Amino acid sequence: MTSCLLSLLFLFPLVSTIKAQPAGCKIRITDRGLDMLKFETQKFVAEELSNISMPEMKGKEGRFQYTITDVKITELNLANADLQFIPDVGLLFDVQNSSISLTFNRRVLYWFFYDTGNINASADGVDMNTALTLIRDVEGRLKINNITCDANIAKMKAKFSGTLGRVYDFLASLLTTGMRFLLNQRICPALDHAALVHVNQLLETIPVRTEVDEFIGIDYALIDDPVVTSRSLDMYFKGMFFDLANPNETLVNDAVDPVIKEYDRMVYLALSEYFFDSGMFAYYKAGVFQMHIVNEKMSKDMEMLLRTTYFGALMMLNPAWVESPLSLRIAVNSNPKTTIKTSGATVHMTAIVQVMVLPPGQPPVQLSSMTMEAKFNAKVSMKGKRLAVHADLRSFNLPVLSVCLSVS
Repeated sequence: MTSCLLSLLFLFPLVSTIKAQPAGCKIRITDRGLDMLKFETQKFVAEELSNISMPEMKGKEGRFQYTITDVKITELNLANADLQFIPDVGLLFDVQNSSISLTFNRRVLYWFFYDTGNINASADGVDMNTALTLIRDVEGRLKINNITCDANIAKMKAKFSGTLGRVYDFLASLLTTGMRFLLNQRICPALDHAALVHVNQLLETIPVRTEVDEFIGIDYALIDDPVVTSRSLDMYFKGMFFDLANPNETLVNDAVDPVIKEYDRMVYLALSEYFFDSGMFAYYKAGVFQMHIVNEKMSKDMEMLLRTTYFGALMMLNPAWVESPLSLRIAVNSNPKTTIKTSGATVHMTAIVQVMVLPPGQPPVQLSSMTMEAKFNAKVSMKGKRLAVHADLRSFNLPVLSVCLSVS
């Protein structure tokens, strides 16, 4: 009852400062955190550009007739790349003075001479500037709404090999000029398609409501469109838990937004009181906060205390019940409430404690019913991609059993 693992997987959404409802969870990615994403972005861009398809080129120059086919990008050097925030827009991926290596096949007819071979070419001074506009879609997922792209190749050179290599070296300028023009025309459309189609299709597969365990689920949809500053990317989630059996019976969010004031670390996580309260509410509605202590589950000290305390009541009810098993039922009777301070989070709850005698072959008989007030310290930790919340008993108030009742 006192230890619940609340698990959820976070996306990378952003949200505006004016929201329809307060957030239960907030994540801040700072400019330092972009270093983690830059490498993956470079890999993604390199993979997409390596799949660029080029059309067949045919032409005639004097007595030369040529055909260029099977253009393939073999290597991309995107070492001079940077990923940064664009305030009120999204992200900027900027590549300066990089290079692209490619190969293509040639067929050349010169007078009566026919020659084929392979051409190794390289594009230098490659600049790419790509800006992504991020929004929230109708389901609460992150979506790339628009992309602006500008690409330029400063120069291109080719190395010919084959029988007539020295003869038609002068064609290199013509071929590389045409190839540079075509490659320039292909870079931005390839990146546009990758972002607006491939990435968005991937984002659409990510659920915004998912099961945490067999009892409850969580809704971690974005609340509004993204907002970005020059220093950070703030992520606001609904952060609302719900009972799987009654998903529409949820707690109203009256808490304030979680606040993050710092920018020194790469990632920050903040949780509001509503995040904890909705989780406790969902578990409470699911009937998890109940405990039945009987037989081997009851410690010897507990059993001795109960028998001593209720010996007189047992004798008055039925002396034959003195040796009958006793049981202790504990059930939370109202939604637990969380209070968050700088010192940590505290969970307050009340429960009904019933002491029962279990006569053999007869229904249980209640000996006592009491109200217990308890406080728990909540500890939050990240375990891989999961957020774990552990509650430890801090104090409780129960007149008769306060000597030795312990919950762990």
